[in-house]
Amino acid sequence: MSSTRQETVSDRFDVSGVTPDGAAWLASAGTYPRSTLALWDERPDAPVVLPCGTAFDVVGAPAIFGRRMLDRLWDEGPGSGPVAAFRGRMLLFAAPGTAQRLPSLLHWEEFGRTGAIPPLLCHGTGDAVTVPAPMAAVGSATPSGCRWLVAPDTRRPWLPGPEILLWAAVRAARAAVRISIFPPADQDAKVYDVSRRR
Repeated sequence: MSSTRQETVSDRFDVSGVTPDGAAWLASAGTYPRSTLALWDERPDAPVVLPCGTAFDVVGAPAIFGRRMLDRLWDEGPGSGPVAAFRGRMLLFAAPGTAQRLPSLLHWEEFGRTGAIPPLLCHGTGDAVTVPAPMAAVGSATPSGCRWLVAPDTRRPWLPGPEILLWAAVRAARAAVRISIFPPADQDAKVYDVSRRR
């Protein structure tokens, strides 16, 4: 990329938090990174579809549960990699290979049967995801509904692996479950009004 083009891309991307290095990292996932960067140079507000499995995998969670996972990652854990929101789901960018390993770890934890963890969509090799535009300002809505919550800012961002996302999902599920020392009410029990007793 020429220095003139770099300055143009840099000027545009600084608004949203996606740096030129972050854009280059995203574009590196595709077959033709230069074409993706050229598209963003002409239309910095255009989301693109990029393949998973080489630069990153993506784990999609329902928005509320994904937010709980993100809170756990930042409040109690190591933080997160890039995170986007798209059509009511939170997209957590993860290390390549996560999409293949995470479902078996979740099954091993046996949370899949209890329903405490909602279905997580794991996108890896052979899958593709819609990536927000570099100019999609962090936290702001776009016509496509795709936006960055944590924008990529380096060529080699830290990405959580399957064990870290498992930990975050388990912690988020436990935080959502209310614990009571009282047994659940018996739904078939007969209730008598004793307030009129003599």
